[in-house]
Amino acid sequence: MKKKLLFKGPLLTRSGYGEQSRFAIRALRDREDLFDIYIQPLTWGQTSWVGEDTEEVKWINSTIEKTIMYAQSGGQFDVSFQVTIPNEWQRLAPINVGYTAGIETTRVAHQWLEKGNEMNGIVVVSNHSKTTYEQTTYQGVNEQTGQEVLLQLQVPIKSVNYPAKKFETLPDVELKLDYDINFLATAQLSPRKNMINTIKWFIEEFKDEEVGLVLKGNTAKNCLMDREHTLRNVQAITAQYPDRKCKVYLLHGDMSDEEMHSLQMHPQISALISLAHGEGFGLPIFEAAYSGTPVIATGWSGQLDFLVDEAGKQNFYNVSFDLSPVQDEVVWDGVLIKDSMWAYAREQSAKEKMRDCYSDVKTQNADSVALNSCAFAEAVQERFSQEKQYGAMVDAVLEFMGATEEEAFEEILEQVVEYD
Repeated sequence: MKKKLLFKGPLLTRSGYGEQSRFAIRALRDREDLFDIYIQPLTWGQTSWVGEDTEEVKWINSTIEKTIMYAQSGGQFDVSFQVTIPNEWQRLAPINVGYTAGIETTRVAHQWLEKGNEMNGIVVVSNHSKTTYEQTTYQGVNEQTGQEVLLQLQVPIKSVNYPAKKFETLPDVELKLDYDINFLATAQLSPRKNMINTIKWFIEEFKDEEVGLVLKGNTAKNCLMDREHTLRNVQAITAQYPDRKCKVYLLHGDMSDEEMHSLQMHPQISALISLAHGEGFGLPIFEAAYSGTPVIATGWSGQLDFLVDEAGKQNFYNVSFDLSPVQDEVVWDGVLIKDSMWAYAREQSAKEKMRDCYSDVKTQNADSVALNSCAFAEAVQERFSQEKQYGAMVDAVLEFMGATEEEAFEEILEQVVEYD
């Protein structure tokens, strides 16, 4: 029989966890022979909601209504699949799977270990997240016995990467850019994304040259108020360099998946730059990599899963870094902990890699990362195909349920035989 699976996550939000939720639901929905899906939607901070009236959105909304009716009638679930930060994981069914974007730092909070051990299994988005989860330990004392105890992860954990997306057609994205060579930075203007330094170092390196930086981002939402707030913050930085020739542009507002991919492949977008302190996976970087856009990035955390090929070759402009404690202002109890570290891109290295990429694009250096980016994109598309990643997600859930896909199929076949 199909297993009744309760899916809990921010499916309809424009957020990293929203994108993660949609990948997971698509993988599980792809195997409707195995799962009877129910949905409990979550909000995600102050992020916007998906507005497109697609078949998927209609299905999600109808499934939410089905779930409400089923729950009100006292219905129970066989499996829960929960897409959120581990602090919020709960025992909602006999089998519970936690799925998190994971870790941008060197340690997980002790609450993540405690909640993780209540699950039957955990799925994370990168090997960085998996390794950090497995290697984090805490020494404690049992309050009842006074004995020292070691808190560590005790349940199985799997890394399942995102799939590369493919589109039959892409819309034209009109950009009014002054120069032919432009870098793209796609991120919130938040401390973790290190956008202030990204803007400053770009301007300082290209102050007297015809090159641009396109910022696709926001502060929290894609509303008009957020646009004005974000624009003021960007202008406060650029105003420090009044005589510059290089340009900085702000692209703000909702964009569909197709539009974002079209932006990545725009003929005037020469490379993507990310100097983030850490990524659970790094979706915008991934999209650039499989779209054939050269990448300049800090050489640490989740993005290494796809920027380094299976032979260990680096296929990006690798910015050097130092691991240091997270800033006091970003400490978030139970999520970003004070005694953890993340990567701080080195200013000189960041400027050198931007310069290297710019020179390679301008001179069409045949042996460069930039000129080999399209060939690398094909390899990434094959390695992270939708079929492979959907299968990996389903296999992980079945394993946590104590079954394999073959055993699940045999169980369904037995039910069909009995019915006949």
